Amino acid sequence: MLHPRSSTRKLKLTVNWRMVGHPYLSGLWKGCAALAPNRAPYWLSDSQLCSSSGKISRMEFKVLFSEDPGFVLRSANEFLSSEPVLHNLILSILHSRVAQGDPGRYWIAFHGEKTVGVVVQSPLAYPATLTPMESRAVLAMVDAIAEAGVALPGVNGDAAVAASFAGQWSERCKSVATPFQGMRLYELLELGEVPRTEGQLRHAGPSDRNLMIQWTRAFQHEIGESASDTELRVDRGLAAGQFWVWDQNGEATSMAVSREPAQGVVRLSGVYTPGEKRRHGYAAACVHALSKHLRLAGYRCILYTDLGNPTSNCIYRRIGYRAVAESLRYRFD
Repeated sequence: MLHPRSSTRKLKLTVNWRMVGHPYLSGLWKGCAALAPNRAPYWLSDSQLCSSSGKISRMEFKVLFSEDPGFVLRSANEFLSSEPVLHNLILSILHSRVAQGDPGRYWIAFHGEKTVGVVVQSPLAYPATLTPMESRAVLAMVDAIAEAGVALPGVNGDAAVAASFAGQWSERCKSVATPFQGMRLYELLELGEVPRTEGQLRHAGPSDRNLMIQWTRAFQHEIGESASDTELRVDRGLAAGQFWVWDQNGEATSMAVSREPAQGVVRLSGVYTPGEKRRHGYAAACVHALSKHLRLAGYRCILYTDLGNPTSNCIYRRIGYRAVAESLRYRFD
Protein backbone atom coordinates (compact mmCIF):
# COMPACT_ATOMS: atom_id res chain seq x y z
CA MET A 1 0.00 0.00 0.00
CA LEU A 2 1.08 3.52 -0.65
CA HIS A 3 0.40 4.69 2.90
CA PRO A 4 0.19 2.57 6.07
CA ARG A 5 -3.37 2.04 7.24
CA SER A 6 -2.51 3.57 10.59
CA SER A 7 -1.74 6.93 9.01
CA THR A 8 -4.78 7.15 6.71
CA ARG A 9 -7.06 8.88 9.20
CA LYS A 10 -4.43 11.46 10.07
CA LEU A 11 -3.79 12.32 6.44
CA LYS A 12 -7.47 12.63 5.57
CA LEU A 13 -8.08 14.92 8.52
CA THR A 14 -5.13 16.99 7.37
CA VAL A 15 -6.84 17.62 4.04
CA ASN A 16 -9.77 19.56 5.41
CA TRP A 17 -7.54 21.73 7.55
CA ARG A 18 -5.04 22.33 4.78
CA MET A 19 -7.57 23.31 2.16
CA VAL A 20 -8.81 26.26 4.22
CA GLY A 21 -7.38 29.47 2.79
CA HIS A 22 -6.72 27.93 -0.64
CA PRO A 23 -10.06 28.57 -2.42
CA TYR A 24 -9.02 27.33 -5.86
CA LEU A 25 -7.65 24.01 -4.70
CA SER A 26 -10.44 23.67 -2.17
CA GLY A 27 -12.99 23.74 -4.97
CA LEU A 28 -11.03 21.28 -7.04
CA TRP A 29 -10.59 18.92 -4.11
CA LYS A 30 -14.30 18.98 -3.26
CA GLY A 31 -15.15 18.14 -6.87
CA CYS A 32 -12.68 15.24 -6.91
CA ALA A 33 -13.94 13.94 -3.57
CA ALA A 34 -17.53 13.97 -4.81
CA LEU A 35 -16.72 12.19 -8.09
CA ALA A 36 -14.14 9.72 -6.78
CA PRO A 37 -13.82 9.72 -2.98
CA ASN A 38 -11.15 7.01 -2.97
CA ARG A 39 -8.95 9.06 -5.31
CA ALA A 40 -9.33 12.46 -3.65
CA PRO A 41 -5.99 14.31 -3.42
CA TYR A 42 -4.51 15.23 -0.08
CA TRP A 43 -1.68 17.28 1.35
CA LEU A 44 1.15 15.31 2.88
CA SER A 45 1.94 15.92 6.55
CA ASP A 46 4.13 18.78 7.79
CA SER A 47 6.99 16.45 8.61
CA GLN A 48 7.07 15.41 4.98
CA LEU A 49 7.50 18.98 3.82
CA CYS A 50 10.68 19.79 5.72
CA SER A 51 14.19 18.65 5.06
CA SER A 52 16.12 17.11 7.93
CA SER A 53 18.31 20.21 7.91
CA GLY A 54 15.28 22.43 8.49
CA LYS A 55 16.16 24.71 5.58
CA ILE A 56 12.68 24.43 4.03
CA SER A 57 9.99 26.27 5.95
CA ARG A 58 6.88 24.26 6.81
CA MET A 59 4.74 26.98 5.23
CA GLU A 60 7.01 27.65 2.26
CA PHE A 61 6.68 24.42 0.25
CA LYS A 62 3.77 21.98 0.27
CA VAL A 63 3.38 18.72 -1.65
CA LEU A 64 0.00 17.44 -2.77
CA PHE A 65 -0.51 13.79 -3.72
CA SER A 66 -3.22 12.52 -6.04
CA GLU A 67 -4.10 9.44 -8.07
CA ASP A 68 -6.35 11.53 -10.37
CA PRO A 69 -4.56 12.81 -13.51
CA GLY A 70 -7.49 15.07 -14.33
CA PHE A 71 -7.12 16.83 -11.00
CA VAL A 72 -3.40 17.36 -11.66
CA LEU A 73 -4.11 18.84 -15.11
CA ARG A 74 -6.65 21.25 -13.63
CA SER A 75 -4.72 22.30 -10.54
CA ALA A 76 -1.32 22.63 -12.29
CA ASN A 77 -2.67 23.89 -15.61
CA GLU A 78 -1.05 27.33 -15.48
CA PHE A 79 2.34 25.88 -14.54
CA LEU A 80 2.27 23.08 -17.12
CA SER A 81 1.05 25.42 -19.87
CA SER A 82 3.80 27.94 -19.17
CA GLU A 83 6.44 25.73 -20.85
CA PRO A 84 4.56 23.45 -23.29
CA VAL A 85 7.77 22.07 -24.84
CA LEU A 86 9.67 21.37 -21.61
CA HIS A 87 6.52 20.00 -19.94
CA ASN A 88 5.27 18.03 -22.95
CA LEU A 89 6.20 14.58 -21.67
CA ILE A 90 4.33 15.15 -18.39
CA LEU A 91 1.36 16.65 -20.24
CA SER A 92 1.24 13.70 -22.64
CA ILE A 93 1.28 11.18 -19.80
CA LEU A 94 -1.46 13.00 -17.89
CA HIS A 95 -3.75 13.38 -20.92
CA SER A 96 -3.21 9.73 -21.82
CA ARG A 97 -4.08 8.56 -18.31
CA VAL A 98 -7.25 10.67 -18.32
CA ALA A 99 -8.30 9.10 -21.64
CA GLN A 100 -7.30 5.52 -20.89
CA GLY A 101 -7.78 5.30 -17.11
CA ASP A 102 -4.43 3.63 -16.42
CA PRO A 103 -3.28 3.97 -12.78
CA GLY A 104 -0.64 6.41 -11.67
CA ARG A 105 0.77 8.41 -8.77
CA TYR A 106 1.11 12.18 -9.03
CA TRP A 107 2.71 14.81 -6.82
CA ILE A 108 2.40 18.60 -7.12
CA ALA A 109 4.78 20.96 -5.31
CA PHE A 110 3.49 24.36 -4.24
CA HIS A 111 5.34 27.45 -3.09
CA GLY A 112 2.56 29.22 -1.26
CA GLU A 113 -0.34 28.92 -3.70
CA LYS A 114 1.87 28.71 -6.80
CA THR A 115 2.61 25.38 -8.49
CA VAL A 116 6.37 24.96 -8.89
CA GLY A 117 6.80 21.33 -9.93
CA VAL A 118 5.09 18.07 -10.87
CA VAL A 119 6.26 14.45 -10.53
CA VAL A 120 4.47 11.60 -12.30
CA GLN A 121 4.83 7.84 -11.88
CA SER A 122 2.75 5.91 -14.40
CA PRO A 123 2.74 2.98 -15.05
CA LEU A 124 3.29 2.28 -11.37
CA ALA A 125 6.33 0.07 -11.99
CA TYR A 126 8.05 2.74 -14.11
CA PRO A 127 10.55 5.37 -12.96
CA ALA A 128 9.17 8.77 -11.99
CA THR A 129 9.19 11.58 -14.54
CA LEU A 130 9.58 15.15 -13.32
CA THR A 131 9.26 18.69 -14.61
CA PRO A 132 12.00 21.27 -14.21
CA MET A 133 11.85 22.78 -10.70
CA GLU A 134 14.11 24.56 -8.25
CA SER A 135 16.27 22.65 -5.79
CA ARG A 136 14.07 23.39 -2.74
CA ALA A 137 11.04 21.96 -4.54
CA VAL A 138 13.09 18.87 -5.45
CA LEU A 139 13.97 18.35 -1.79
CA ALA A 140 10.33 18.73 -0.74
CA MET A 141 9.30 16.17 -3.39
CA VAL A 142 11.95 13.66 -2.32
CA ASP A 143 10.95 13.98 1.34
CA ALA A 144 7.25 13.57 0.55
CA ILE A 145 7.64 10.55 -1.75
CA ALA A 146 10.13 8.81 0.52
CA GLU A 147 8.02 9.36 3.63
CA ALA A 148 5.01 7.92 1.79
CA GLY A 149 6.90 4.66 1.39
CA VAL A 150 6.99 4.66 -2.42
CA ALA A 151 9.95 2.66 -3.74
CA LEU A 152 10.83 4.45 -6.96
CA PRO A 153 12.86 2.33 -9.43
CA GLY A 154 14.38 5.47 -10.94
CA VAL A 155 13.77 8.97 -12.22
CA ASN A 156 14.09 10.89 -15.46
CA GLY A 157 13.80 14.52 -16.40
CA ASP A 158 15.81 17.70 -16.99
CA ALA A 159 19.48 16.79 -16.50
CA ALA A 160 20.20 19.11 -13.57
CA VAL A 161 16.88 18.47 -11.83
CA ALA A 162 17.09 14.68 -12.28
CA ALA A 163 20.64 14.73 -10.90
CA SER A 164 19.51 16.75 -7.89
CA PHE A 165 16.56 14.41 -7.27
CA ALA A 166 18.75 11.30 -7.64
CA GLY A 167 21.33 12.69 -5.22
CA GLN A 168 18.72 13.59 -2.60
CA TRP A 169 16.94 10.26 -3.07
CA SER A 170 20.18 8.30 -2.72
CA GLU A 171 21.02 10.12 0.51
CA ARG A 172 17.52 9.89 1.92
CA CYS A 173 16.79 6.25 1.01
CA LYS A 174 20.35 4.90 1.26
CA SER A 175 20.11 3.60 -2.31
CA VAL A 176 22.49 3.65 -5.27
CA ALA A 177 21.55 6.10 -8.05
CA THR A 178 23.11 5.19 -11.39
CA PRO A 179 22.79 7.44 -14.47
CA PHE A 180 22.40 5.22 -17.52
CA GLN A 181 21.13 7.36 -20.39
CA GLY A 182 21.45 10.95 -21.51
CA MET A 183 18.78 12.37 -23.79
CA ARG A 184 18.51 15.58 -25.78
CA LEU A 185 15.23 17.37 -26.43
CA TYR A 186 14.92 18.91 -29.89
CA GLU A 187 12.32 21.25 -31.38
CA LEU A 188 11.74 21.79 -35.09
CA LEU A 189 12.49 25.47 -35.66
CA GLU A 190 12.65 25.42 -39.46
CA LEU A 191 12.40 22.77 -42.14
CA GLY A 192 15.90 21.97 -43.27
CA GLU A 193 17.44 19.58 -45.75
CA VAL A 194 14.99 17.34 -47.62
CA PRO A 195 16.19 13.72 -47.67
CA ARG A 196 16.49 12.35 -51.21
CA THR A 197 14.81 9.07 -50.51
CA GLU A 198 12.24 7.45 -52.74
CA GLY A 199 8.87 6.78 -51.16
CA GLN A 200 6.10 8.55 -49.29
CA LEU A 201 4.66 9.01 -45.82
CA ARG A 202 1.39 7.29 -44.98
CA HIS A 203 -0.67 6.36 -41.96
CA ALA A 204 -0.23 2.82 -40.69
CA GLY A 205 -3.50 0.91 -40.98
CA PRO A 206 -5.05 -2.30 -39.65
CA SER A 207 -3.09 -4.35 -42.20
CA ASP A 208 0.14 -3.02 -40.65
CA ARG A 209 -0.77 -4.09 -37.11
CA ASN A 210 1.46 -7.16 -36.87
CA LEU A 211 4.40 -5.29 -38.36
CA MET A 212 3.90 -2.35 -35.99
CA ILE A 213 3.84 -4.74 -33.02
CA GLN A 214 7.01 -6.44 -34.24
CA TRP A 215 8.82 -3.15 -34.84
CA THR A 216 7.61 -1.60 -31.58
CA ARG A 217 8.87 -4.60 -29.61
CA ALA A 218 12.22 -4.36 -31.37
CA PHE A 219 12.39 -0.63 -30.64
CA GLN A 220 11.53 -1.19 -26.95
CA HIS A 221 14.21 -3.86 -26.74
CA GLU A 222 16.83 -1.53 -28.24
CA ILE A 223 16.10 1.27 -25.76
CA GLY A 224 15.71 -1.07 -22.76
CA GLU A 225 12.01 -0.42 -22.22
CA SER A 226 9.49 -3.00 -21.02
CA ALA A 227 7.54 -4.63 -23.86
CA SER A 228 4.83 -6.12 -21.67
CA ASP A 229 2.09 -3.86 -23.06
CA THR A 230 3.18 -3.63 -26.69
CA GLU A 231 0.01 -4.94 -28.32
CA LEU A 232 -2.21 -2.64 -26.26
CA ARG A 233 0.05 0.32 -27.02
CA VAL A 234 0.00 -0.39 -30.75
CA ASP A 235 -3.76 -0.93 -30.85
CA ARG A 236 -4.36 2.38 -29.08
CA GLY A 237 -1.90 4.16 -31.35
CA LEU A 238 -3.41 2.75 -34.53
CA ALA A 239 -6.92 3.67 -33.40
CA ALA A 240 -5.75 7.24 -32.70
CA GLY A 241 -3.95 7.54 -36.04
CA GLN A 242 -0.57 8.01 -34.36
CA PHE A 243 1.46 5.39 -36.27
CA TRP A 244 3.12 6.42 -39.53
CA VAL A 245 5.32 4.55 -41.99
CA TRP A 246 7.61 5.43 -44.84
CA ASP A 247 6.28 3.46 -47.80
CA GLN A 248 8.50 2.55 -50.72
CA ASN A 249 6.66 0.88 -53.57
CA GLY A 250 4.08 -0.62 -51.23
CA GLU A 251 6.60 -1.79 -48.64
CA ALA A 252 6.88 -0.22 -45.19
CA THR A 253 10.54 0.59 -44.54
CA SER A 254 10.49 2.74 -41.37
CA MET A 255 8.02 3.96 -38.75
CA ALA A 256 7.43 6.94 -36.47
CA VAL A 257 4.78 7.80 -33.89
CA SER A 258 3.13 11.20 -33.41
CA ARG A 259 1.86 11.57 -29.86
CA GLU A 260 -1.41 13.27 -28.98
CA PRO A 261 -1.07 17.08 -29.22
CA ALA A 262 -0.71 18.85 -25.87
CA GLN A 263 -0.82 22.65 -25.69
CA GLY A 264 -0.11 22.82 -29.43
CA VAL A 265 2.97 20.59 -29.21
CA VAL A 266 3.33 17.13 -30.79
CA ARG A 267 6.14 14.81 -29.73
CA LEU A 268 7.52 12.38 -32.28
CA SER A 269 8.72 9.08 -30.86
CA GLY A 270 9.21 5.43 -31.69
CA VAL A 271 11.32 6.19 -34.77
CA TYR A 272 12.50 2.79 -35.92
CA THR A 273 13.97 1.11 -38.99
CA PRO A 274 14.70 -2.65 -38.95
CA GLY A 275 18.39 -3.54 -39.21
CA GLU A 276 18.26 -4.83 -42.77
CA LYS A 277 16.73 -1.57 -44.04
CA ARG A 278 19.05 0.89 -42.33
CA ARG A 279 21.52 3.28 -43.94
CA HIS A 280 19.11 4.16 -46.76
CA GLY A 281 17.67 7.34 -45.24
CA TYR A 282 14.19 5.92 -44.59
CA ALA A 283 13.93 7.15 -40.99
CA ALA A 284 15.15 10.65 -41.93
CA ALA A 285 12.62 10.81 -44.77
CA CYS A 286 9.82 9.59 -42.51
CA VAL A 287 10.57 12.10 -39.74
CA HIS A 288 11.04 14.98 -42.19
CA ALA A 289 7.74 14.30 -43.96
CA LEU A 290 5.83 13.80 -40.70
CA SER A 291 7.33 16.95 -39.17
CA LYS A 292 6.37 18.94 -42.26
CA HIS A 293 2.83 17.55 -42.15
CA LEU A 294 2.40 18.47 -38.48
CA ARG A 295 4.01 21.89 -38.90
CA LEU A 296 1.62 22.73 -41.74
CA ALA A 297 -1.23 21.72 -39.45
CA GLY A 298 -0.07 24.37 -36.98
CA TYR A 299 1.75 22.22 -34.42
CA ARG A 300 5.15 22.62 -32.82
CA CYS A 301 7.19 19.43 -33.24
CA ILE A 302 9.61 18.01 -30.71
CA LEU A 303 11.49 14.75 -30.20
CA TYR A 304 14.01 13.16 -27.85
CA THR A 305 17.24 11.53 -29.00
CA ASP A 306 19.77 9.35 -27.22
CA LEU A 307 22.98 11.35 -26.73
CA GLY A 308 24.81 8.06 -27.22
CA ASN A 309 23.62 7.93 -30.83
CA PRO A 310 25.51 10.62 -32.77
CA THR A 311 23.97 9.52 -36.08
CA SER A 312 20.38 10.33 -35.13
CA ASN A 313 21.39 13.63 -33.52
CA CYS A 314 23.14 14.67 -36.72
CA ILE A 315 20.22 13.60 -38.92
CA TYR A 316 17.63 15.54 -36.93
CA ARG A 317 19.75 18.69 -36.96
CA ARG A 318 19.95 18.48 -40.77
CA ILE A 319 16.17 18.15 -40.94
CA GLY A 320 15.79 21.40 -38.96
CA TYR A 321 15.58 20.34 -35.32
CA ARG A 322 17.52 22.35 -32.74
CA ALA A 323 18.52 21.35 -29.20
CA VAL A 324 16.33 22.77 -26.44
CA ALA A 325 17.37 20.85 -23.32
CA GLU A 326 19.13 17.74 -22.02
CA SER A 327 17.67 15.09 -19.75
CA LEU A 328 19.03 12.20 -17.71
CA ARG A 329 17.65 8.83 -16.69
CA TYR A 330 18.68 7.31 -13.34
CA ARG A 331 18.19 3.83 -11.97
CA PHE A 332 17.79 3.33 -8.21
CA ASP A 333 19.15 0.09 -6.71
